[in-house]
Amino acid sequence: MAFFNGRVSFVRFAVEGITTEPFGTDAIDKLTLNAIGKYGTVESQDGIRVGFNGGRHLLDSEISFENNVFDESLHIGMRFDVDKIPSNILKAYTEIEIKALSAGNPSGRPTKEQKEEAKESALARALAESSDGRYRRMAVHPLLWDKSSQTLYSSAGSANVLDRVAPLFRDTFGGDLHLVTAGRLAAGLAARLGLTMPYGDPAKFTVFVEGQEEGAISWANPESLLPDVLGNEFLIWLWHTLATRSDTIALADGTEVTVMMTRTLQLDCPKGETGRDQLNDVGPARMPEALKALQSGKLPRKAGLILVRHQQQYELTLQAETFAVASAAMPKLEEASGREATLARIEQIRHMTDTLDLLYAAFLQSRLGENWGESVGEIRQWLKAA
Repeated sequence: MAFFNGRVSFVRFAVEGITTEPFGTDAIDKLTLNAIGKYGTVESQDGIRVGFNGGRHLLDSEISFENNVFDESLHIGMRFDVDKIPSNILKAYTEIEIKALSAGNPSGRPTKEQKEEAKESALARALAESSDGRYRRMAVHPLLWDKSSQTLYSSAGSANVLDRVAPLFRDTFGGDLHLVTAGRLAAGLAARLGLTMPYGDPAKFTVFVEGQEEGAISWANPESLLPDVLGNEFLIWLWHTLATRSDTIALADGTEVTVMMTRTLQLDCPKGETGRDQLNDVGPARMPEALKALQSGKLPRKAGLILVRHQQQYELTLQAETFAVASAAMPKLEEASGREATLARIEQIRHMTDTLDLLYAAFLQSRLGENWGESVGEIRQWLKAA
């Protein structure tokens, strides 16, 4: 149960078009209808099948209100089955077929037609064998749907799995899902704060190094108008704030968060020309190599953070553009157990997410405010002096 034990990793989806009414038995009925083996029963052309399971382990077939609903949250597993014939098996079968077909050839070598026939026979044999599931690889990816914020947390982060989350969810519950990236999150927060988003070219970025030319970012999505590059700028703003002002930052809700950059820092050349710097240290942002990479125009794409708010400490790795959270360590629950511990853990995930979003909102108030030019000047001077 990825969300309830150990460290937590997730990407977020915004749930839209569905009421916030409490979960009932109808939700369980819908999940059961689309359980693994029932959803998409037509053979998949790419050999991939998905469907829900109980979420506690790979073969958990029990989906019930008691096991999957926790007040305003629903925890479920999405099982991901892939039927893929191993290449070494297919190659071996092909060689066996070629040897049999060319045994009577005077030259001792197979003809082109025999090679093609051998490939077809080998594939047919392997496909026939795969019908019993011997080549099936199975994985379960827990999902946590928090109705209080209409957020779906997915423990899976790979595109191959994420591409199947939204269709399965939509076919089960209706509504729609939108991946919460740095750009989409910024748009939502800006609307709440009364700020104007810089819609337009998502590949343009603030130039923090004097003399550097503005240009396209190699990792930007050219089809999106949501500027995910704000996530990269957020990490630079945070880095500068911690280095020159304070490690305690005031938040819009009247609270404060204490922040430390720790353990890992990854920077990439936005033009894809000078490669990547991967730094691992207790304080990577203080390393000379980190500042030199930033001075050369590279942008931070991943950073390890410690966040402390309301006396609760979270340690995590944040991916700048996707706002994906990896290996987040939660405060230990000393006294809670059973269902009480599960509910407390869900509240910790909410609190950590809120803290991260409020910190991002503090950046947006500067980034989308009238004095951003002054802030950019300060960052440029800081980089010069570093």
